[in-house]
Amino acid sequence: MKVIRSAKRISGTVTVPGDKSISHRAAILGAVSSGGVTVRNFADGADCASTLGCLQKMGAVVSKKGSTLSISAPSGLSSPAGALDAGNSGTTARTLCGLLAGLPGLEATLAGDDGLSKRPMLRVTEPLRAMGASITGERGGDNLPLKITGRKLRGATHSLKTASAQVKTALLLAGLSTDEPTTVIEPLKSRDHTERMLTHLGIPLYMDGNSITIAPSRPLSGGEWTIPGDFSSAAFWIVAAAILPDSCVVLGNVGLNPTRTGLLKALGRMGLACTVEPLGLQGGEPAGTITVHSSRLKGTEVSGAEIPLMIDELPILAVAAAMAEGTTEIRDAMELRYKECDRIAVVAEGLTVLGAKVTELEDGWRITGPSKLTGGRVSSAGDHRAAMAFAVAALAADGPVEIEGHECAAVSYPGFFSTLDRLAGRGEDR
Repeated sequence: MKVIRSAKRISGTVTVPGDKSISHRAAILGAVSSGGVTVRNFADGADCASTLGCLQKMGAVVSKKGSTLSISAPSGLSSPAGALDAGNSGTTARTLCGLLAGLPGLEATLAGDDGLSKRPMLRVTEPLRAMGASITGERGGDNLPLKITGRKLRGATHSLKTASAQVKTALLLAGLSTDEPTTVIEPLKSRDHTERMLTHLGIPLYMDGNSITIAPSRPLSGGEWTIPGDFSSAAFWIVAAAILPDSCVVLGNVGLNPTRTGLLKALGRMGLACTVEPLGLQGGEPAGTITVHSSRLKGTEVSGAEIPLMIDELPILAVAAAMAEGTTEIRDAMELRYKECDRIAVVAEGLTVLGAKVTELEDGWRITGPSKLTGGRVSSAGDHRAAMAFAVAALAADGPVEIEGHECAAVSYPGFFSTLDRLAGRGEDR
């Protein structure tokens, strides 16, 4: 249990952890590249540790000094002695499905914790089977554990029903092992870290709108670069500074990939006082410094093509909406019900407990503010983004907020609560 008390303001400079999504991909591609990969500012959360653990179990050589990671597999990846444990990481499970399915001779069982074992996997196993993959598992392959027997795959064209960077990545990784082109067509554009990194490592991709085609013609080369700070982690401080009076937070070296920064556009419509200073590309990814000041927010509407560009930031956007003047409606976010928890239900319940006016919709929320938040006890339901969103809401509440299961924040941001205390100008509050 963590108790968070209100803060009059927050102020300071923050360096957020390395981007979690990019870190997963750097580790996986490093393990199958000819020269290996060395990256600085590798994310140190539990999810990325799960990816590293799985790769090591298959023979990858991992060296980690501070936040600098070097990974390679000089002898290639091989069948592990036991099950590969993806922990609670959906990115680990789904992307490794695509990688392992295309490695002939490799046999592996991919497992996870109780929460991950309930999350849907057919969205990735079905298109992989269409490429010739051998994948069997619970409920016809919709749940972990999954048994994967690697084999030579054939190219295919996939039209996804839901925009998913995890599924897209799995199919592009599978496409690395085929002789024919593999095309992925998304209904809406999702985050493009995989495409940027593959291009950076020498694999040509062909883009046409929301269609991506990979036609491997050369080995995957290695490289060295710095991973930008995770925008999803920065999002909590962006909203905290916006909703608290007399606040200013400077976020250095944050990833500014346009497929990830939809929150900035939505908050911009709401009246966010913010400046962005670009710093150039790092490993193909744009980065920059974000400075946020207290803002007078107003309600807005978020739906459609915007949703995939801020899918992980929607819980903290809900907090901003609760403190904004007027009504905010967030729709087309059904994907939130299939995350680490049902984020739509958990966020609605938690914010309601704290005094916000929230209507839970099938695919999002309708939130009317500004709310006079009170203290209370809320549950993270084991979801790191819910835990951190409630902590930010607590900063603006009149009374103390008790967060059950706050420890899950370490999945993506191990230092979150110590940073919160520092920005609020106080020692750790237990």
